[in-house]
Amino acid sequence: MAQNTVDAGAHGYFRPSTADRGFLVRQAAWAGRFARNKPLPAACGVGVIVLLLVAVFAEQIAPQAYDDFAPRDRLQGASSSHLMGTDDQGRDIFSRVVYGARVSIVVGFGTILLSQTLATLIGVSSGYFGGWIDTLGQRLVDTGQAFPGLVFIISLISIFGQGQTQIILALGLVLTFGSSRVIRGAAIAVRQNAFVEAAQATGAGHGRILLRHILPNVMPVIIVGATIQLGAAILVESSLSFLGYGVPPPFPSWGRMLNDARQWMINYPHMAMFPGLAIFLTVYAFNMLGDGLRDVLDPRLRGSR
Repeated sequence: MAQNTVDAGAHGYFRPSTADRGFLVRQAAWAGRFARNKPLPAACGVGVIVLLLVAVFAEQIAPQAYDDFAPRDRLQGASSSHLMGTDDQGRDIFSRVVYGARVSIVVGFGTILLSQTLATLIGVSSGYFGGWIDTLGQRLVDTGQAFPGLVFIISLISIFGQGQTQIILALGLVLTFGSSRVIRGAAIAVRQNAFVEAAQATGAGHGRILLRHILPNVMPVIIVGATIQLGAAILVESSLSFLGYGVPPPFPSWGRMLNDARQWMINYPHMAMFPGLAIFLTVYAFNMLGDGLRDVLDPRLRGSR
């Protein structure tokens, strides 16, 4: 029997088929070209991968639990036993920063998954069908953008309570509206191409045209927008945690760590320096990676370089 994806090895293990190996080679070649042409975004991409690994394996990386209290060790500076020092309750700051990465990653990726899914549905439908569907979708977007984003998020969290799920839902709705306009513009540009008219002339249905022609050509815009908005989502989550509307304690988040360090910042700056540095590096890495992907995936920018 022919095998499409894997071939059985002589010693009982599986190895990729020729088609899979060709795909992996092409992806590796693309990654190599991206690293040569965009070294800073590529380095930031490596940093994003490291952040993901830290979030997944936080229990194995952190030397202590995030809620281990040691009053005798409170307000210590960086040392071999506490790489980033301790806070006012004797908790290890390095361990709390590591666990805080999990909050940022879960909220960031959950928010982007929700916002880009809704934005794609609204934007692609509006751009492809036009007419009353476009009018209804854009009036919905106008209504959503009329609300101040931060006030809207805090209002929803105040009504439904604090937690990761509430933050993801509120923040995802806010980011949906702006993204849908960008995706709508890309869908309108793709709809005007000759291959869409040819598909319609051959009798292809709307579903086939959307899945085979519109969505694949809009996908680079979606990917770039998602990468850039990840940094914004993490920054907003940190701001909400700083204001007291983030993930409730005792689970740590970088914004709440900054809030806890306010009264100690002058004499013990390490309490605010390390979580603040984590926020800065994470947002910077996602922004630079998104900027590099935009230069590579956007045909207009790719042609102008």
